[in-house]
Amino acid sequence: MEVINAIGRRKSSVARVYVSEGTGKITINKKELETYFPSAILQYVVKQPLNLLEVAEKYDIKVNLDGGGFTGQSQALRLAIARALVKINEEDKKQLKDAGFLTRDSREVERKKPGQPKARRRFQFSKR
Repeated sequence: MEVINAIGRRKSSVARVYVSEGTGKITINKKELETYFPSAILQYVVKQPLNLLEVAEKYDIKVNLDGGGFTGQSQALRLAIARALVKINEEDKKQLKDAGFLTRDSREVERKKPGQPKARRRFQFSKR
């Protein structure tokens, strides 16, 4: 099997994933998964598509992560891994789609408007 690559995005985070056959090692920006995401919840989010298909020990994953915070990065990585798994085996698509791992969460931060303190918040109105 050659190297399969895929991309995942969430908020302002971009995850580029390179999947090859291996022993289940996940390397993010030249660091181990446990070092990059110390939180067990974020590690779980990243491994969700692999655990669903029971292929966590079958592939080595190399990741370039850029932008955003840790939550957005972990969810971008989950989407990228799910897309790569579909490229590897097309029959897994329905299972991943039903679990919601192939849906791009398109919510972005709304820009701040002039004359307002935040995007939608207005300054307090004073009648007198």
